[in-house]
Amino acid sequence: MTELLPLTTAVPAAGSPYQSYVYAYPHKTAYRALEPRPALGELWAGEPQHALSLYLHIPFCEVRCGFCNLFTRIGSPEGLTTAYLDALERQATAVRAALDGDARFALAAFGGGTPTYLTAAELERLCDIAEQRLGADLRAVPLSVEASPDTATADRLRVLAERGTTRLSLGVQSFLDEEARSAVRPQKRAAVEAALGRVREAGFPVLNIDLIYGIDGQTEASWLRSLDAALAWQPEELYLYPLYVRPLTGLARRAAEATPAGWDEQRLRLYRAGRDHLLGQGYQQVSMRMFRRAGSPEAGSSEYSCQTDGMVGLGCGARSYTSRLHYSFDYAVDAREVRTIIDDYVATTDFSRAHHGRAMTPEEARRRHLIQSLLQAEGLDLADYRRRFGTEAVEDFAAELVHLNGRLTRSEGRLTLTPEGLAHSDAIGPALFSAAVRADMASYQLR
Repeated sequence: MTELLPLTTAVPAAGSPYQSYVYAYPHKTAYRALEPRPALGELWAGEPQHALSLYLHIPFCEVRCGFCNLFTRIGSPEGLTTAYLDALERQATAVRAALDGDARFALAAFGGGTPTYLTAAELERLCDIAEQRLGADLRAVPLSVEASPDTATADRLRVLAERGTTRLSLGVQSFLDEEARSAVRPQKRAAVEAALGRVREAGFPVLNIDLIYGIDGQTEASWLRSLDAALAWQPEELYLYPLYVRPLTGLARRAAEATPAGWDEQRLRLYRAGRDHLLGQGYQQVSMRMFRRAGSPEAGSSEYSCQTDGMVGLGCGARSYTSRLHYSFDYAVDAREVRTIIDDYVATTDFSRAHHGRAMTPEEARRRHLIQSLLQAEGLDLADYRRRFGTEAVEDFAAELVHLNGRLTRSEGRLTLTPEGLAHSDAIGPALFSAAVRADMASYQLR
């Protein structure tokens, strides 16, 4: 029996349904400089290390798209990528020394930036660092790698396939040239199609294509044309991202006017059209953004498995998670600030301590589990929550859940968002943040 929870207060989405994409909790803007800086050996002592996640961050792109607020820089001076990989190797050595001797990795990902900005030889070295310095067996675990059409060259893809990549994610955003230009993404459909051909020829088990809706001038008809162009390649996964105009990005600098009237309604309309189109084409919805073709292999244990405690992040933009502390290096969006942080990372010789982070209290750990589970289509397993934390989720978060106002159901021991609840994930997720995290995010000095 499915029960619509009797919730009566106003929904968090009474304002815009597009507040923030919750891909990690707490966000790095809630991190602060750690004083004193704790030793990695102390942070990892006693932590479960039998199934760690590994993330390697490459902070370089050939261009910066107008919507992008990722930690990345455009291009690299002569020798910088080599120096960055040197630093990554030093960091990997320090992290390996902090872990238990029998620590093992169950999942790996290369992200950015654009990992395929690296040359084929540099990608070989990146894999060597993961395997030889950290002990990850990339051919034995799910490995996901992000790429762009221009950098998805045959030699790079060959390296990634030979080294065990199971999922190749291609950032396309739109198959229509005019929409790509509107999003300040200089690419041509012919180049995208050629790249997809090379990706399919390389034989990765899972192809993911990223698309964006809400672009200026985009209509439901053009959105569905772009979706159909993607579906022609029968991707195992598709991610549908709403467009955001974030501070310090190209679109934010270009836009002198306020957010256009009706933009929220446009994005919701396009989201629903895309969702229904994919469901009709045999795809299953995993989250607001992620859709998987029925019968396709899964690239990992779940979409959010890399967000559980026990994640090792290498690179200046990567996070690491232990049960007691989430930590990383400094964070910025502004191009000059990003370059400074990368330069500082490259110059670092001692990687034995954590620099920036946030302590995870038991309450925050429960909240994190709630948010990450509830924003998935399968929802929160109440019995699993009880086993993990020894308490009841509906009691721990009664005050927060009451605000979901009919967008939450309870059925067969799970709390799940309704279809309309999933559509409002980017408002529901931030509304579940703790007051302390919200306060620290609000006081963060954007740079």
